[in-house]
Amino acid sequence: MYTIGRLARRAKVNADSIRFYERQGLLHPANKTDSGYRLYTDEAVRRIAFVKHAQQCGFSLAEIRALLEVQSDDPSARLNAYSLAEEKKAHIEKTLTALEAMVGALSCLLDSRRDQRMRDPAQFEQSVLGTAA
Repeated sequence: MYTIGRLARRAKVNADSIRFYERQGLLHPANKTDSGYRLYTDEAVRRIAFVKHAQQCGFSLAEIRALLEVQSDDPSARLNAYSLAEEKKAHIEKTLTALEAMVGALSCLLDSRRDQRMRDPAQFEQSVLGTAA
């Protein structure tokens, strides 16, 4: 079991972030001591890592909270979580396609340093749009 300070160090966040995640309904202490100290398990470390990763991928805290409802006993909450997962997956796939097109265009641009191709900005822009469109 971890106190909030030990959890913060282990999860590489500060204690205020943990308290904030609690207020947002993303994290709950597993237990409390007789003196009121919050105690957490390794599950909290994993949950914080998931929250941080999802945020890095562009998920809002509300979306993360909704996704976590997949574990809910409420069938409508689970259904909403799966619907959100489908929407976010489609959005991420579209973003990946756009990013791959940009990687290709940037590779061509960088290759053009050697042989002076693609001096025209419109040519570079079209290489992105032509691939992504």
